[in-house]
Amino acid sequence: MQNDPAALLRAYDEQLRTDAETPSAIAVERLGPLRLVNFGSGRGFITYADLGGADAATIRGWVEQAVRHFDEQPEINRVEWKTRGHDHAPGLHEALIDNGFVAEEPESIMIGPAAALAADVPLPDGVTLRRITEEHDVRAMSALADHIFGDPVSKHRADSILRRLARDDGMELWVAEADGAMISSGRLEPIAGTDFAGLWGGSTLAEWRGKGIYRALTAVRARSALDKGKTLLHSDSTEYSRPILERSGLIKVSSTTPYQWTRP
Repeated sequence: MQNDPAALLRAYDEQLRTDAETPSAIAVERLGPLRLVNFGSGRGFITYADLGGADAATIRGWVEQAVRHFDEQPEINRVEWKTRGHDHAPGLHEALIDNGFVAEEPESIMIGPAAALAADVPLPDGVTLRRITEEHDVRAMSALADHIFGDPVSKHRADSILRRLARDDGMELWVAEADGAMISSGRLEPIAGTDFAGLWGGSTLAEWRGKGIYRALTAVRARSALDKGKTLLHSDSTEYSRPILERSGLIKVSSTTPYQWTRP
């Protein structure tokens, strides 16, 4: 299975959708096949295993009801609807756009054997990797990611990461540092009851890209995943990280496009 795109996509659909996507949810409600998720910190999320062969009119109705659901919760200020390129979803794009969602850049769904990524990767002189657990480190990591992605520093996002870390559900936070300053970071999220661990949150300062640091952070997380008995890795990858993961043995099995709704 580990080099068969169709088998890997089946494993993704069977093991990594719905509950596996929302371990940090504070509330989940159902609307037909949809999961309407509240992550706290003003964030909503919509996902599903599939749309059950629904037609365009039915899908449009679900979109409208989902928007009303979150609009009636004043603490929610942004919602992501996660689409997949291989789903049968007639009219979904049009319904989302008509109801105030904005499509972001597509990402590649990458899957492959953890062992393929667990190689030793040389680091530039002065660069070290470490796993972090202390609050001040977590807040520094969160602020770094905000800076790299061009967002204002969010105390609420850091608070959410700290709450998740306190659950001790296997999530790990890793950083790369140069002379004591954080320059790159990423999360490992083992998924209970599955063969998978997820690689999330990879971000590196622009001046440190192309030096093997992202690859090294991926490798150390892959080794940790293997130690936890996880044989497969999954990542929703940007066009920056996709080629790195492909060279390491992960395969693109589909695509995902996040659609964002922001409270007016």
